[in-house]
Amino acid sequence: MKKLLFILVLPILLLTQSAAIRMDQSEEAGARIKAIYIYNFTKYIEWPDNYKSGNFVIGVYGTNIPLFNELSKMAASKTVGAQKLEIKSIGNPAEAAQCHIIYILTNSSDELPEVIKKVTGKSTLIVTDKAGLTKLGSGINFSIVENKQKIELNKANIEKYKLKVATTLVDMSVQVK
Repeated sequence: MKKLLFILVLPILLLTQSAAIRMDQSEEAGARIKAIYIYNFTKYIEWPDNYKSGNFVIGVYGTNIPLFNELSKMAASKTVGAQKLEIKSIGNPAEAAQCHIIYILTNSSDELPEVIKKVTGKSTLIVTDKAGLTKLGSGINFSIVENKQKIELNKANIEKYKLKVATTLVDMSVQVK
């Protein structure tokens, strides 16, 4: 009887384990794609001259270890112009003011209004990943459309932080006003 139970339960355990591994791989693949997008934003957005010295800081507000790890891997080998790339884990809205790019994850998206208050007057690109946030103040928002990663862009929200957006980025984005 124990053998029969084992034989019946084993495939279920294996399938569950396999699904968990695929989910982990999917999460890592999604993190890799977002990290590439975030880094590439630096090629299509221009910061004022006084932001072109020291480290180029990308802050991650919220918890997403795979994304943070992917960005950290990039920081080891990539630069933004002559600036070394630095990735920071952000724990409160005040820390966002130290960033060139602040990426607010879904689990911290309720903090968007506070982040906006802290970066007002700074040249910080606000990137989010929850529907509707480009209408509430973020410059770029990640979204999934037809099972593909897309970006929504609110040009006015980007430009109010004295950032210039290349038309290439505007053209490849879903425009939100």
